[in-house]
Amino acid sequence: MRGLGTIVNVATVLIGTAIGLVAGRRVPERLRATVLDALGLITIALGLSDALRTRNFVFPVVALVVGAAVGEATGIEERLASVGERLRRRATDEDEPGRERGGGHGSFVEGFVSASLVFCVGPLTVLGSISDGLGHGAQELIVKAAMDGLVAVVFASTLGIGVGFSALTVLVVQGGLTAGAGAADRVLTERMVAEMTAAGGIMLMGIGVRLLDVKPVRVASMLPALVIAPLLVSLFAR
Repeated sequence: MRGLGTIVNVATVLIGTAIGLVAGRRVPERLRATVLDALGLITIALGLSDALRTRNFVFPVVALVVGAAVGEATGIEERLASVGERLRRRATDEDEPGRERGGGHGSFVEGFVSASLVFCVGPLTVLGSISDGLGHGAQELIVKAAMDGLVAVVFASTLGIGVGFSALTVLVVQGGLTAGAGAADRVLTERMVAEMTAAGGIMLMGIGVRLLDVKPVRVASMLPALVIAPLLVSLFAR
C-alpha cells in the first residue's frame, strides 16, 4: 500500500507525543533539561555522520549559503513559526506555563518547528518516501517512524504539545514526496542524494545547536539548500 510509511510515521509521532506529555509531568525539570541536552548532542552526531557523506564539501557549502539567502529573502523561518503560532491559537489559549527554558524552548511554536525540522530533514525522508511511492515497500519509512516516535517522546516531555502538530508537517512533506516519487526517482542520482544528504546533515547539526540553547540557528531558512544541492550536482558534477 503506497503511503503506508507516512501513515505509520504520523501515528508514531502522535503516540510518542502523547507518551511524552504524560511522562513529562512526572519528570523533574532538571532531568527534562538534561535529556534535551542529550538529544541535542545526538542530533549533532547524526548530522555530522550525514555531512561526511559528501564527495566534495563545496556542494553542501554553496547550497547552504545560497539556500540561506533564498530562505531569508522568502521568510521561511517566519512562515513556519507563523504556522506553529496559528496551530497554537487553535489548540490552546496560551503557551504551557512552567515549561519555558532559556530562549523559550518549552513553547508550542518551538516544539512544532524543532520537531518538524528533525522529522523531515534527513535522507530517510527522501529515499524512504520515493521507495514507498514507487511501490518498493515502506521499510525505510517504518524504521524512520520508529525512531521519530522515540524522539517525539523526548521532545514532547520537554517542549510540549507542539511536537504532536509536527505530524502535519510529516504528512505534507512525506506525503508529497511519495505522491511525486516517480518524477523524483527519475531526476535524483546517487551523487545528488549524497550531496543533499550532506547539506541536510549540516542543518541537523544546526538543530542540535539550537536544542542545546547555544544559538537559535535559523535552520528553516536553510531548507532551500535541499533543492539547491542536487541542482548544483546536475550543473557541475562529472
